[in-house]
Amino acid sequence: MAARRSPAEQREQLAAQRRKVDFDTYDITVDELLRRVGKRRIDIAPVYQRQFRWDQERQSRLVESVLLGIPIPPLFMATNAAVDVGLQWEVVDGLQRLLTLVHFAGDDAAREVAGIGADPLVLRKLDKLDMFEGSSFGSMPHDIQRTFEDRPLKIIVLNDKSELQVRYDLFERLNTGGIALTAQEIRECVYKGEFVDLLTRLAVDESFKSVVVLPEPRWKDGTPQDFVLRFFAFYDRYQEFEHSVGEFLKDFVDYAHREPRVDERAALFGATFEFLAECFPSGVRTRKGQTPVNLFEGLAVGAALALKKKPNLKPTVDPVWTSSPELKKFTTGATNSRPRVAGRIEYCRDAFLGKHA
Repeated sequence: MAARRSPAEQREQLAAQRRKVDFDTYDITVDELLRRVGKRRIDIAPVYQRQFRWDQERQSRLVESVLLGIPIPPLFMATNAAVDVGLQWEVVDGLQRLLTLVHFAGDDAAREVAGIGADPLVLRKLDKLDMFEGSSFGSMPHDIQRTFEDRPLKIIVLNDKSELQVRYDLFERLNTGGIALTAQEIRECVYKGEFVDLLTRLAVDESFKSVVVLPEPRWKDGTPQDFVLRFFAFYDRYQEFEHSVGEFLKDFVDYAHREPRVDERAALFGATFEFLAECFPSGVRTRKGQTPVNLFEGLAVGAALALKKKPNLKPTVDPVWTSSPELKKFTTGATNSRPRVAGRIEYCRDAFLGKHA
């Protein structure tokens, strides 16, 4: 049980944490919101675009609510500085609602920025406004279009004085509407910069894609970038790992965001996965036909450490030790402990060097 704290200590902690969070609140019309999207003053990055999953019926219900003047929940954004457009707003919560509005009433520029495509939303299965069935925004009377555009929406914006750690916490707490982002997608949103761009670039590297076998949907939800991140994080710090993978990866991204070392890391990654692609020409697979993340950590980091020790190391095609009982001991069951993490990495390192032949 945690030690009891005095009321004064509790008040002090609460005040200190609240000072880290700084918000502004705005009432903005739909028209102004869409204009900001088209001018890239609201950032809808690819990590968001691939998460637009509301179907036509659900989008139509939101549009109907706006037309009827029914309040919808606030959109939650964070302020970022962008080189080309100055300060941008970035969606934290309300992604599906914003993209629905763009899909319905956005112009070509807004839809292009949002990655939605050329065809606007056509309304379907409305509860109250059945006379609007089959309508698009452009087919409605002009006065109704103006009524829709003039509807105010509440926007809550975390300003740019807030720390990245605070932003990460808020993404986790508030990213609950529609379809939530994965942990890696949240990291991509919060820690934009050279290192996150590197993860995205390396996630489509041909050698990496030949080694890692994933179901098709997982290639689109940040999982490949998560694998690349794990490679760098465990390569640098596996001996410091405790037990929480999420905290471990978040701390490493925070560090690498400040120390990206892009060329050095890209070279390490390229050499390692060219080697692994020769070792595993059909990819790293188990009986389920895909690459388990724990085995990936051991093989990828183990190979990198082996190559560091012996740069001219020759690859062995489909080495038999990958299915050994010794390695399985480190990659099955409760695997997220320091002994298990170190065990699988160091076992693979030594095996690549021929010590388990």
